[in-house]
Amino acid sequence: MRKITLQIVAILTLVFAVSCKNRSTNGQLIGDQTRLNYKAPVPIGMVYVPSGTYKMGASDEDVRGRNDASIHTVQLNGFFMDATEISNQEYRQFTNWVRDSIARNLLQYVKDLPDGSTRLDWNKRINWRSEDVQDQLASMYILPEQSGWGQKLINTAVLIYDLHGFDFGNASRYDQKKGGYSEKAFIYNTPIPCYPDTTCWVKQYDYSYNEPVSRQYFWFQGFNTYPVVGVNYAQCGAFCDWRTHLWKSERDKQRLYTESNFRLPSEEEWEWAARGGRNEAPYPWGGPYIINKKGCYLANFKPQRGNYSADGGLYTVPVDKYAPNDYGLKNMAGNVSEWTSSAYFGGTYQQMADINPSIPYGGRANDSIYLTRKVVRGGSWRDVAYYLQVSTRDYEYANDSKPYIGFRCVYTEILPSLSNRRPTKNR
Repeated sequence: MRKITLQIVAILTLVFAVSCKNRSTNGQLIGDQTRLNYKAPVPIGMVYVPSGTYKMGASDEDVRGRNDASIHTVQLNGFFMDATEISNQEYRQFTNWVRDSIARNLLQYVKDLPDGSTRLDWNKRINWRSEDVQDQLASMYILPEQSGWGQKLINTAVLIYDLHGFDFGNASRYDQKKGGYSEKAFIYNTPIPCYPDTTCWVKQYDYSYNEPVSRQYFWFQGFNTYPVVGVNYAQCGAFCDWRTHLWKSERDKQRLYTESNFRLPSEEEWEWAARGGRNEAPYPWGGPYIINKKGCYLANFKPQRGNYSADGGLYTVPVDKYAPNDYGLKNMAGNVSEWTSSAYFGGTYQQMADINPSIPYGGRANDSIYLTRKVVRGGSWRDVAYYLQVSTRDYEYANDSKPYIGFRCVYTEILPSLSNRRPTKNR
């Protein structure tokens, strides 16, 4: 009897839904009825950092005397952030995609579309061992006698990612009354070499033998879960752009909406996430100490008078080492410093907005190197404890790649951040 009742209820519900869809408005304002309910997705590997207000700035003594982190109140919308730094394995997915897309273009592995255009055919496998394929891809290789290793290798210099898009910020600020407005003026296309600078381990330290780690760190599977390093600011932006297209393409196949893009965090977002809800605490775990009750170090840095391995890592350690902060984020202090989208100027804290502040100055072709400085946060394996503090600001030039700087991405969904409802599961 209960089964029959449930069937009747289901039929009545269906009939009611159809009748509602087809009902007349009777001249009443009922709103747009063509949009389905939307449930925001949760990107895998990310955790939610809630909206909130905090005291941004120095939580301890200004040891360097820069006075560039004065305390002020900041309000931020919630966002998703990678629980860990981007690893070598994850970044290799990006470089492999660039390599394979270039190869498919050379091999003409494409599909014809109804509108007359073409796109790459990712279903067609590349037989890299085929002599015919090798001949067609000759421009991608370095010959054995030129490689220095006696082997035929992929020329990483040809792995170029075409970063293209629309400069929405500048376009929205443009005064159309002045005339001469053209959307094409705000379309950019920038070629970016995507392969990390694996020689950074040697170039950074002239009088130190680091060739073994330089040769193996990025490609050897033993370092899969270690943070990628040797990437400059532009390469991080290219990775975020590629990740966005990868995410959108799969959701488009399922006719699912994509709300946002992956990007680097602003320094305000980074500090809010690193604090883990502990307002004015010096470290992600609170503080004031950098060891726990058992005498174990809580991050990978340069302890004591330079005993690098005392904390368990001579250089970097896997991205999932050490306990997370209260938001579930690991290695927000130590291991590698992290790029942010914010330009570094000493007095920016006195000039920014107090709601979602951001100073993302990208630099122009003729700018001095002084204007290319980007904020890096968190300290690294080679830094003393002061740089591990959540409020400590440091900078690096955008074009530089270092063996102690990596990154992680953020993803903003405005709707849940306004009500600050935490997502419950991935989808």
